[in-house]
Amino acid sequence: MKLLLAEDTRDLNRVVTAMLRHEGYIVDSAYDGEEALVDILSNGYDAIILDIMMPKMDGLSVLREMRKRGINTPVLLLTAKAEVDDRVEGLDAGADDYLPKPFAMKELLARIRAMTRRRTEYSTDLLRFGDFTLNAENFELASENSVRLSVKEFALLQTFMLNEDKALDSDYILSHVWEGEKESNESTVWLYVNYLKRKLTSIDSNATISGEKGGPYQLVMK
Repeated sequence: MKLLLAEDTRDLNRVVTAMLRHEGYIVDSAYDGEEALVDILSNGYDAIILDIMMPKMDGLSVLREMRKRGINTPVLLLTAKAEVDDRVEGLDAGADDYLPKPFAMKELLARIRAMTRRRTEYSTDLLRFGDFTLNAENFELASENSVRLSVKEFALLQTFMLNEDKALDSDYILSHVWEGEKESNESTVWLYVNYLKRKLTSIDSNATISGEKGGPYQLVMK
């Protein structure tokens, strides 16, 4: 698989690039946002790793521009900021996942595997529930309108749709969607549940996700 790593700290860029290549990935390196965007517009990638704080063009601006142009490649944001508001801003811009610095190389590899797994595991069939569809090929959620989901949003909604007759607790969701990621907890689930509820509203669907923080949660029609 081919990756783009955009990180302006040259020593970190070199170390991560070498590690990814050792793991068998083909890696292009960029050292500022403008260079990253040129690479994204010129090449195809299986996943993109973007540092938020970069010269010339920050990572969020790069992300917004590529999404505006219809480029749906999964994006992992690297950030020194770990506050919820910063995570929300990145996810709102179209990120699929985020990883606060400093990070362990094993965790970075796990996040990349999770983002790229869709190419071999997800069905190309449409999933349906009530008045909306979920396209596993391009992660499009559609009813009266349509919107693209992040990898984690897709995995969470898919989990709800495959268990439509069940109320799922946070532990079940964490084990199936976040697969033991140490930083993820019931607050992470609650954050993504609210993202999905907002996106269901944005496409004018009559479906929603019931439950309060901590769960259990269930996909239901209003």
